[in-house]
Amino acid sequence: MGVFSRFMDIVNANINALLDKAEDPEKMIKLMMQEVEDTLIELKSSCASSMAKESQSIRKKEEALAKAQRWVSRAELAIDKGRDDLAKEALLEKRRANAEAQRYEEDAQRYQELVAKSKEDIVKLEEKLASLREKHKGFVDRIKRAQEQQETLKRASDSSSFDRFEQFEQQLERMEAFSSASKASSGIEARFSELEELDEIEAELELMRQKKAASKAK
Repeated sequence: MGVFSRFMDIVNANINALLDKAEDPEKMIKLMMQEVEDTLIELKSSCASSMAKESQSIRKKEEALAKAQRWVSRAELAIDKGRDDLAKEALLEKRRANAEAQRYEEDAQRYQELVAKSKEDIVKLEEKLASLREKHKGFVDRIKRAQEQQETLKRASDSSSFDRFEQFEQQLERMEAFSSASKASSGIEARFSELEELDEIEAELELMRQKKAASKAK
C-alpha cells in the first residue's frame, strides 16, 4: 500500500469506532500509533525528496534561460558578421532552451504543489498521532488507577485480616484469663468449703461429747 493510500486510511479512520470493536483496545491503539509514525516518516521523506526535486528543477530552469540568452547573443553576433544562416541556427537553439526552461518551470510548479500537499498531510497526521497518544495515555492512566485500587483493596483486606486476628487473639487471652481466674476461684472455694465442713464436724463432735457427759452424770 502506498504512503498516500495509508495516509487517507488513517485520516479517515474513526478511532473510537475501531477501539470499540477491538478485543484489546490498548494493543490496537499502539498498532495505530506505530502505523501513523511509520507513515509520517515516509511522508516526510517524500516531502524532502519533492523539495529537492523542486530546487533542482528551478536550478535547471535558470540554466536553460541562461543558455537561451547566450544563443540570443550569438544570433546577434552572427547578424553583425553577416552570417544569417548561423543567426537562424542560434535562434533555433534559443527556442529549444526556452522550451527546456518551460518544462523545468512546470516540473518546479508540480513539485511545489506536492511539497505543499505533503506539509498539509504531515500536519494532519501529527494531529492524529497526538490524538492517539492522548487516548493511549488515558488507557495507561486507567490501568494505573485500577492497579492502585486493587493494591489499596488488597492492603485493606490484609489490614482487616490482621485486625480480625488481633481481635481473636485478644479474645483468647481474655478467655484464658477468665479460665485462670475461675480455677483460682474454685480452689479458694474448695479450701473454704473444707474449713466450713471441719467446723461442722467439730460442732457435731462437741455435741456428741456433751450428750455422752450428760449420760454419765445420770
